Amino acid sequence: MLIKDENIDKGKAFDWGRTSADYAKYRDIYPKEFYGKIVERGLCTSGQKVLDIGTGTGVLPRNLYGYGARWTAADISKEQIEQAKILSAGKNIEYLVSATEDLCFPDGTFDVITACQCFWYFNHEKTAPNFHKMLKNGGRILVLYMAWLPFEDKIAGASENLVLKYSPDWSGARETLHPIQIPEIYSEYFELVHHEEFPLKVHFTRETWNERIKACRGIGASLSPKEIAEWEKEHRKLLEKIAPEEFNVLHYAAMAELSARK
Repeated sequence: MLIKDENIDKGKAFDWGRTSADYAKYRDIYPKEFYGKIVERGLCTSGQKVLDIGTGTGVLPRNLYGYGARWTAADISKEQIEQAKILSAGKNIEYLVSATEDLCFPDGTFDVITACQCFWYFNHEKTAPNFHKMLKNGGRILVLYMAWLPFEDKIAGASENLVLKYSPDWSGARETLHPIQIPEIYSEYFELVHHEEFPLKVHFTRETWNERIKACRGIGASLSPKEIAEWEKEHRKLLEKIAPEEFNVLHYAAMAELSARK
């Protein structure tokens, strides 16, 4: 599904469905520490009903499934949901193709709503009151994010510069460690009760790093096949010059936990 938002990439259209196969294979890269932080907060565990919005290929419910929560997960892209279902074989996860703004469940259905790598895509004037409605009293929203640090990691910085050569308006670039920004509308319905930001090292080979970058919005989800091929040829040559066969890339992770007001 083609998405266009003037606040993202200066309005350049993108479609996650175009990169779903690569997304499924190469973007499930969160370290155990990332999931451990969630469980330490007492979230997404046994006895809880959790809604994962913008689930993509189901990375969050699949990796937290063993902690016992009951999961429902939704994404606007049918291709992403198809990959999620394949990867979730044997797990009792309910997947829905839906825009987050269109989700409708009875009042007080969920204990937790999670949003990983997707929070900025939503119409918050619609989602904030709807999330509050769908959550139980005192229910939680957990917003999660992880990104490489281009100014602190040379390989990440060089790869990012090449993405910007082909997608100069890509707004996912130039990340620094900082708290997740929560739109003001949420303060009417929720209280920020916890936030945390921490560095992480993520292991890659030249091949998996190339494919991880290709699966980003600035390349696989928005460029033409010809442009992707040209970028990939140049990126592989770059990695041969600057990167060993295996390496770690410095990332940071961030979380923001919101509690529903009564």
